Amino acid sequence: MAIRPVRMLGDPILRARCELVKNVKSPAVRVVADDLQDTLRDLKRRLGRGRGLAAPQIGAPMRIVYIEVDEPQVLINPEIEDIGTQDFQVWDDCFSVPNLVVHVQRAYHIRVTYKDLAGKPHAIEAEGALAELLQHEIDHLDGVLIIDRPVGLDPICVREEWEKQYAAQGRYSEPSPRTLVPAERLAE
Repeated sequence: MAIRPVRMLGDPILRARCELVKNVKSPAVRVVADDLQDTLRDLKRRLGRGRGLAAPQIGAPMRIVYIEVDEPQVLINPEIEDIGTQDFQVWDDCFSVPNLVVHVQRAYHIRVTYKDLAGKPHAIEAEGALAELLQHEIDHLDGVLIIDRPVGLDPICVREEWEKQYAAQGRYSEPSPRTLVPAERLAE
């Protein structure tokens, strides 16, 4: 077990799609899971925030996510199986892009399937903040960062400025019916 440095924007591993974990019970998988836990807990201790971390963020191109919400969970090969019909917007941050906060749109309800460290299959029905977190971490496994998903006017903000202007308003906006808007129109 080790605390690993978090990979930052510009590191090519953050832009690569991770390969499926074929042998869930491999000792290498356990090492990455333990290192994700140690690294996230260190970040929380030092920065006072953090709910999840994806393997590519610590340099492991594997489809593994570690989250600490109600209880610690390791998700191996997580996939979004179902997406609800409501979206909501959130100011999102990321350890790999530490100085920015980005206004993004996420599905309010999702269903995620995954395997645990024993290889047992599971499903999570997630809403709101948990749905947002899982979408964010699964994006990392596909080489997608928050800076790829901005919505609205002035959607990317320097963290220090965001804390002055927006933090008091909260991170989340209300769910709304999904409307299909071409990405190029979101910038208008």
